[in-house]
Amino acid sequence: MESVFDIIAEPNRRAILGLLVSSQQSVGEIERQLRMPQPTVSKHLRVLREAGFVESTVDAQRRLYRLKPEPFQEVDAWLAQFRRFWSAHLDALERHLDRIDQSAPAKRKTKKRARGPNRERDKGEKK
Repeated sequence: MESVFDIIAEPNRRAILGLLVSSQQSVGEIERQLRMPQPTVSKHLRVLREAGFVESTVDAQRRLYRLKPEPFQEVDAWLAQFRRFWSAHLDALERHLDRIDQSAPAKRKTKKRARGPNRERDKGEKK
């Protein structure tokens, strides 16, 4: 069986997952939005379903797919170690930028004035 990361490494599957974040969708809806052939969409949905990323329900004549949270929790748990790493670095960057802001002199905004003695001519008007 493929790992969670092998599953989400495939760009078409990531695109499908991205669509399903906002709402459940049918194969036809996914096909139209991604401009992907129906057999390709079905193949990727099968892989995602077997890996536990999506589940489906039957609604009249169509099958609707929606996300399941468990595999994403596994990915999130793995990413947590890196999130701590980046959080510390981003906090240090924020402190550094705050120090720069506090030590920089306040800059005044000034309006640019039109150049030359005849400002009307510069605007394309004739006297």
